[in-house]
Formats: sequence, C-alpha cells, structure tokens
Amino acid sequence: MYLSIKSLHIIFVTSWFAGLFYLPRIFVNLAMVAPDSTAERERLLLMACKLYRFMTPLGALALVFGLWLWLGLGIGGGWMHAKLVLVLALVTYHGYCGRVLADFRAGRVQRGHVWFRWFNEMPVLLLVAAVLLVVIKPF
Repeated sequence: MYLSIKSLHIIFVTSWFAGLFYLPRIFVNLAMVAPDSTAERERLLLMACKLYRFMTPLGALALVFGLWLWLGLGIGGGWMHAKLVLVLALVTYHGYCGRVLADFRAGRVQRGHVWFRWFNEMPVLLLVAAVLLVVIKPF
C-alpha cells in the first residue's frame, strides 16, 4: 500500500507542478499583450482560467496523498518539517496565482512582464529544495 500511495503522491505533485510552472508563464504573456489586442488577452485569460481550475484539484490530491504518507503511514523526520514549510509556501504561491489571475481578469494588474518572469522561477526553487530534502534527508 505504501508504494501505491507514494506513487499517487508523486503523480499528483508532478501534475500540479506542471500547472505551477506554466500558469505564471501565461501571466508573462498577459503582461506583454498590447492594450488594443483584446482577442489575444481574452484567449490567454481563458487558457489561464482553465489551467487554474485544472491544477487546483491536482494540488489538493497531492496534498491528500502527502498527508496520508506523513500521518497515515508514519513517514517523518526532521527533514519533513522543512518540507512542510516548502509545501505551505507552494500552497500560498498557488493561492496567490489565483489572486493574480483574478486581477488580470479585472484589469488591475500593475506589474510588468519582467516581474512575472522572476515570479515564474519561484516554484522551480521550491521544487529543487523539496526534492533535495526528500532524497538527501539531511536531518
């Protein structure tokens, strides 16, 4: 059972991260849309909305299976506490992406494409840190 739950956790984490990597890239493109390009803006907003709705349950399932591993099967250690901080950061990042998307839809975004390019790198850094913690288990 452990390997099945672990596999499902990895599958849903990977799927969730695909969305976390791509949605901010759509934000970069939205920030670069010319003011008179309504069709392009609407197309990108549609893509972003669909992606956010698709990736949210994937993230929830990743959390469910992760909690099952942690609490139900007793996976733990000092490294797990650090990983949980990273997971909280990822959940916060996901929620912030939803807020940014709502701001784009309402025309309230004040940040430029360069800011969103940097914002796009955050899940990469969090993923690297989480994988290193899980694999190396430094403490």
